[in-house]
Amino acid sequence: MTALFHDELAYHIFIQATAQDVWDALTGPGWTRKFGYRTLVKCDPQPGGIYLAYASGRRYGQRAGDLVISGEVLEAEPPKRLVQTWHPMFDATAAAEPSTRLTWEIHEEQTGLTAVTVRHECPGAPHTAALASAGTVGSGGWSWVLSDLKTLLETGRPLTF
Repeated sequence: MTALFHDELAYHIFIQATAQDVWDALTGPGWTRKFGYRTLVKCDPQPGGIYLAYASGRRYGQRAGDLVISGEVLEAEPPKRLVQTWHPMFDATAAAEPSTRLTWEIHEEQTGLTAVTVRHECPGAPHTAALASAGTVGSGGWSWVLSDLKTLLETGRPLTF
């Protein structure tokens, strides 16, 4: 599910859901609180729009409501493609690194079956890449987020967190 090519992480997963369902889960604040790190996300999915994620509870020394990810939407083609900058604020070392680039490609292979590819480009941001590629429950980076998203959309319940 994951690969590292130089400064790029790549993940690919199939989800039994429509492309619109996946898009809504990635960009809608009601959905973003249900999977991954349960963050409140403010996303304006259009070029130049904001992408801000706020802590939902105590984690990495953050308090609920603290800004944990900041970014800007670079490209948006609902429900097929979202490209944004991604800058973690929850970790001092990662916050000192440059913003990275995150690309979501969403392709409905057949009705109700969607392929999701995430590419995270991290040139000059090795600590951010390490955080994003972690593979443990509850702090597992993109593997955890995608697994949780898949489970939520397919069963209506997130993974245990």
